[in-house]
Amino acid sequence: MEDKIVLLDASTLTMDDIDFSELNALGNVEIFDKTSPEEAPERVYEASVIITNKVLITKEVMDKAPGLKMVAITATGYNNVDLAEAKKRGITVANVAGYSTFSVAQATMSFILAFAGNLIKYNNACHSGEWSRSPIFTMLKWPIVDLKGKNLGIIGLGNIGREVARLATAFGMNIYALGRDNVDYTGSTFKRLNLRELAAVSDFLTIHSPLTDDNLHLINSEIFDVMKESAYLINVARGPIVNQADLYEALTKGKIAGAASDVMSTEPPAEDDPLLKLDNFIVTPHTAWASHESRSRLLNEVVENIKAFRNGIKRNCVE
Repeated sequence: MEDKIVLLDASTLTMDDIDFSELNALGNVEIFDKTSPEEAPERVYEASVIITNKVLITKEVMDKAPGLKMVAITATGYNNVDLAEAKKRGITVANVAGYSTFSVAQATMSFILAFAGNLIKYNNACHSGEWSRSPIFTMLKWPIVDLKGKNLGIIGLGNIGREVARLATAFGMNIYALGRDNVDYTGSTFKRLNLRELAAVSDFLTIHSPLTDDNLHLINSEIFDVMKESAYLINVARGPIVNQADLYEALTKGKIAGAASDVMSTEPPAEDDPLLKLDNFIVTPHTAWASHESRSRLLNEVVENIKAFRNGIKRNCVE
């Protein structure tokens, strides 16, 4: 019998704009839009390959899939898979890295530009009729600043962080990056600073790091206390890197001018999350990664991971 491939959460990949023909060409593919924890065991029963983005592949789920040979993750992160259990059972786990670099960097610059031009406030003023009521041709109510000469602090100088630096450099920004203790940065393109120094010098502070035990709530009240009152925080990485209670206090007390985030500590956030009520907080629903091109690259890489596995080749395997 041909190996069965089950995609559990296709809705995280497509808005009816992604071509699944290459995946379907692998044969015996079943695609589900969404899968709840209760539905997962039944849906994976005959699967030899599970494709998942956020559906948890736990020991209990693996128990229900006795023929499971591979878990293909449609993401870079793999904390939704019990890796120890997969290794014990000889199940290959493969992820995809680097597919969304340009999309996330672009989103970061969108946030920076929105703050520099007070884009959201001016747009809302136009739609509300405030500009129409202006006694002069323009409406100079909120400050607009040039990015040239402003300091950009980058936490996480990986592929995305470097692309943000490249784009920001084109605007004439000065680039600084977080430096870690006991790391030799000789030959580094950008000046490295410790976190407090980086926060203090930055006009815009952006986060591009994976979530680890070491950086949980890395950005907290102690960091907001040393930031400029005119500075902006941008998080396109993971929500828990920022202490949201401390961020709310910083935004409401004027410790910083504003913040933008594509991620929250809980996703989706509660409707009554206090941050969502603030006009100096810009938020998008975890879509910075989701350009059409990024999602197409992601699915293509998953298909290639499965093909390689079938041919006995290790490709993007998580150890």
